[in-house]
Amino acid sequence: MATSIEKDLEINHASPPSTAGSSELDDSYETFRKAQGIEIDPVEAKRVLRKIDLRIVPVLFITYLLQYLDKNGINYASVYGLQKGTHLTGDDYSWLGSIFYFGYLFAQYPAGYAMQRLPIAKFLGFATLGWGIILITTPACVNFAGIAANRFLLGAMEATVNPGFVLIMSMWYTSAEQPLRLETYYCTNGIATMFGGLIGYAVGHIKTGIARWMYVFIIFGSLSIAWGIVSLLVLPDLPSTAKFLTEHERAIAVDRVAANRQGVKNRHFKKYQAWQTVKDPKTWILFVMATGAQIPNSALTSFGSIVISSFGFDTLGTQYMQIPGGAVQFLSLMAGGIICTKFPNNSRCITMIFANTMCILGAGLLVGLPRHNKWGRLVALWLCYFQGLGFSMSLTMVSSNVAGYTKKQLTGAALFTGYCVGNIIGPQTFKDSEKPGYHSAYIAMLVGYCIKLAMVVVLYIYMYSDNKKRDREGAHGIALTEEQEREAIELGMHDVTEIDNKGFRYIL
Repeated sequence: MATSIEKDLEINHASPPSTAGSSELDDSYETFRKAQGIEIDPVEAKRVLRKIDLRIVPVLFITYLLQYLDKNGINYASVYGLQKGTHLTGDDYSWLGSIFYFGYLFAQYPAGYAMQRLPIAKFLGFATLGWGIILITTPACVNFAGIAANRFLLGAMEATVNPGFVLIMSMWYTSAEQPLRLETYYCTNGIATMFGGLIGYAVGHIKTGIARWMYVFIIFGSLSIAWGIVSLLVLPDLPSTAKFLTEHERAIAVDRVAANRQGVKNRHFKKYQAWQTVKDPKTWILFVMATGAQIPNSALTSFGSIVISSFGFDTLGTQYMQIPGGAVQFLSLMAGGIICTKFPNNSRCITMIFANTMCILGAGLLVGLPRHNKWGRLVALWLCYFQGLGFSMSLTMVSSNVAGYTKKQLTGAALFTGYCVGNIIGPQTFKDSEKPGYHSAYIAMLVGYCIKLAMVVVLYIYMYSDNKKRDREGAHGIALTEEQEREAIELGMHDVTEIDNKGFRYIL
């Protein structure tokens, strides 16, 4: 009689081959099998988790901090003569914000495929080196064509970071552990806003040497090159091959993550999973969600200094008045990560709904408040920094709720395609003819946040309904038995998708 595992591995239009060949088995499957005969002490498992945290999280933290600073370098340089130094006119500056994301979009799917096929940590380390080199050459750009090409290449290099880190989260951490770790590195968006504002303020006091706007790119580029080397030396590729863990600890690390029912990593690209990604409603919900979320992003990043300046603050004020916004982002991200870790089952979508409601309030005030109310508008802009929490939680929808490695990386690529589309649209809403009011941009922010909120609700309803349906169809009509849980974990290590693995349940 065929077991339930064998039944789930039978061939159909949306299922993997029945034979458990090397392409079906997880890259860490042998380590997983060895762990099955080991009794794991919870105290020892916590010790292994601490070792993983100390090795993985600091690398992600600093890399993410640098990539945020690097891509937003034009924001800090814009008030120190970037436009004049590169002879930008009209809407040229707006296009620099969009062109970065054209590069990001261009590289999205090739980067995802490369990270599946190649050692992911080494790939990310070389990408960090690459964007540092590109950034440090920015001062050599003397016209729009030159800096546009520079921004395109920078976007292509940085396209690896967000989807790569989502994959790393799913490879090293259980679903319950992911929100806090993800927010720990994602909160560097807030830290970078504060830190970048301080660097921008310091650059403003340089009175000698080259043009001040050039210092921004030289400083950020040098830091990224140095850190790229460190990342190559420190960040491991897989739990099953990590040299900083003993053989026993590697078995524990793999066994922990196997409980996600998603496996660890499978380097073989599977066409059936690609088709399943296209047909999955979650893919398109996440795409639209990311597009809506990122349309407002340019107001907080590449146009941050210009927006604050339009409220009536002087040049140095545009730098240090970004610091409270960064603090709002940092504190909201950490609070959200802690809440979703303490209440791991049904808190993520609720957290996203709260964050997006705060953003809608802020964008509504930017649209409605009179132009002379500069402090009210500034506070409204700070409220929009809650958007980091809403978007980062959507990343856990990929790391925790998508299985099958090909499907996971393609779903992440689809989400970040929407991320690129939103970030390409956003800068174009800042029309040079409307400055300093930029009324169209603020309306676009409000619309984008409303789209994001609607998609979060739709996603929640879809996943909740599917969980209930799977419970009803189960043998006991309520939840999984212990045997079914073991089978679901085994299917995950055979690279079976969350759609085909009937023992999989979405985390809401």
